[in-house]
Amino acid sequence: MEKKGTKIAYFIALAIVVIALVIAKVTNDGSGFVATGWALFPPVVAIALALISKEVYSSLFLGCLAGALLLANFQPWQMVVNFVGAGEGVGMINAIDISILIFLVMLGIMVDLMNKAGGSAAFGRWASENIKSRVGAQLAAILLGVLIFIDDYFNCLTVGSVMRPITDKHNVSRVKLAYLIDATAAPVCIIAPISSWAAAVSGFVEDGQGLALFIKAIPYNFYALLTILMMISMVVMKVEFGPMLKYERNAIKTGDLFSGSNPYAGLIEEDADDSKGKVIDLVLPIIVLVVCCVIGMIYSGGFFSGTNFVDAFSNSDASVGLMLGSAFGLIFTLIFYSIRRSMSFRDMMGCIPEGFKAMVPAIMILTFAWSLKAMTDSLGATAFVEYVVNEYAKGFALFLPAIVFVIGCLLAFATGTSWGTFGMLIPIVQNVFSMDDPLAIVCISACMAGAVCGDHCSPISDTTIMASAGAQCDHVNHVATQLPYATACAAISCFSYVLAGLLIHFGAPGLLALPVGVVLVLGFLFFMRTHGDGV
Repeated sequence: MEKKGTKIAYFIALAIVVIALVIAKVTNDGSGFVATGWALFPPVVAIALALISKEVYSSLFLGCLAGALLLANFQPWQMVVNFVGAGEGVGMINAIDISILIFLVMLGIMVDLMNKAGGSAAFGRWASENIKSRVGAQLAAILLGVLIFIDDYFNCLTVGSVMRPITDKHNVSRVKLAYLIDATAAPVCIIAPISSWAAAVSGFVEDGQGLALFIKAIPYNFYALLTILMMISMVVMKVEFGPMLKYERNAIKTGDLFSGSNPYAGLIEEDADDSKGKVIDLVLPIIVLVVCCVIGMIYSGGFFSGTNFVDAFSNSDASVGLMLGSAFGLIFTLIFYSIRRSMSFRDMMGCIPEGFKAMVPAIMILTFAWSLKAMTDSLGATAFVEYVVNEYAKGFALFLPAIVFVIGCLLAFATGTSWGTFGMLIPIVQNVFSMDDPLAIVCISACMAGAVCGDHCSPISDTTIMASAGAQCDHVNHVATQLPYATACAAISCFSYVLAGLLIHFGAPGLLALPVGVVLVLGFLFFMRTHGDGV
């Protein structure tokens, strides 16, 4: 009955999409759909269909198709050009970030090598002796996620690779691991002054004082701070709610970490004879990978051409740095395993196609998601949002932090990009406020917090996709289980921004809203623990 109901809902949603496109065609006066509300229609289609059908590939495909159709003004051939990205088209060919895809493949190969060499199994054995509980396993995942604050992509895949053996030993569901990875990726990077995110924010600030502004905004980034608090408190208090509760119960009671849904089944096979594997076979390649990626990032920023470290990091190209770092990390791993005779040359070469196959689901979703973002950008989502904010938000200056936060959430959720979201909102806030106004810093922070929140919730966000890939779990299940946690924290953050605006209006420090948010988060979790069913 549930599957039949899902099919009916899906076909109804498809019918609504078709009707909406017909209305768009009929009502269009020939001027097109750029910089109108239709700019956000394609991602809404993709997200709605994905949440209804629990199938992400076809949903993203149809969202891209709707975007290509609107961008082409309903001209069939131009729609095909837009979708594929040929010539002047904006779709797949032009939207792909090949550096990130190479990084994904390299990391997939390294993961398969570490599995076949027995490093993952050895680390799991070590962990079972030193980490005695599910709480300890989850806290270890959080700690590692916090320590790897350089870049969210790198965070997601590295934490997943290292922590899967540990959380699996303690029957932590893969969707819970994906939540822990996701909640320590963007939320940690957006409050870390030395990260690719800080560099991105600095680049979007117009007056050249980006890093200083970023640091001032950290205490007001309520969503990021409260998400980290909520995640740690949930683990310690053993609180679960929403769809996550079912997955965690199944993992604890039956040992089924996937509740029957594992798209990565068979893509990476564990070695049958891992008795020769040592902990160093996993730890040393990961350490070298981290060091090489950091060096790659500062290299891309010109550090070895005379630029100082801070400027090199601020100007770095994270995707290029990660690609270079992963290439050197892979070469080191191959040489290291050869010296240790952990694997034969033939077996190591066999890991190359196997590692590639393991990343195919993430590559497919990322390709569609990037194409969808390109469609949305080309349809003028930035111009439309700027018009709405300037036209309607200025009259509500007191509540502007909360308004900016909500707009950031919706925009990042719809487009799947946090960088693009605060990239378009921060300049708008700078135009609305003088940077001497105390409310300006809160609003800048609300831009970043809203962008991270929407990115955290969105099924088409690259960080969310990477978290699913890192935990090797079904992507839609990760989104569905994470959404109640993220929305609860978002609601408390929104209230905190309302309170901050009111406090500043009456001459009090806006930062007083943060402890109120902390109390609300802990009170909410205590309520869920005492009134819920428990794990």
